[in-house]
Amino acid sequence: MENHSHTSDTPHSRRVLEAQLRECFGLTVYSHKTHEKCAYILLNHLAILKTGQIILSAVTTGGFIGAIFDKSPVVAIVGACASTVLLALNTYSKSLDLGALGQKHRRTASDLWLIREQYLSLITDLAMGEKPVEKLQTERDRLLTKLHAIYAAAPSTNGKAYEAAQKALQISEELTFCDAEIDAFLPAELRRASSVSASA
Repeated sequence: MENHSHTSDTPHSRRVLEAQLRECFGLTVYSHKTHEKCAYILLNHLAILKTGQIILSAVTTGGFIGAIFDKSPVVAIVGACASTVLLALNTYSKSLDLGALGQKHRRTASDLWLIREQYLSLITDLAMGEKPVEKLQTERDRLLTKLHAIYAAAPSTNGKAYEAAQKALQISEELTFCDAEIDAFLPAELRRASSVSASA
């Protein structure tokens, strides 16, 4: 770990550090949301795939039973086609384990959530001005090391998940709360609206 004992604690050095922390925080927010959306997309595809397998199994079984009793070639052909498609789906699902991959994305998102919150706490500590800049730099370096380990073990994301994350963050504002929304989760003594009205 790099020694930061010679860093001068000036307003300029704090502004530079704040700019970097804000950048790291923003990137982590996007990475967290992208992995979250990737997990959702993969697990949704898995549910659709499982439903398709159940339907094709029923059609295959019904087709072969119908062929035995009906002796119609059409029923046998439908059953054979359904069986072929089912075989292809089963092969696809075994070669690409969507469930395991979705769970890896979920785990990565969970790990990134913690880093995201730690960056937010670090930015808060910097704004409060109580910790020396050297200590903040050491904490920043520790977070970068943890973040590198998470990214090294993380599965790859895709453009569709990134677009979904971008929409969630910029349009749906999934991480943005107004004071009234936050107040609704807090006890009356901690609500900002009540403290404003009390001071008025």
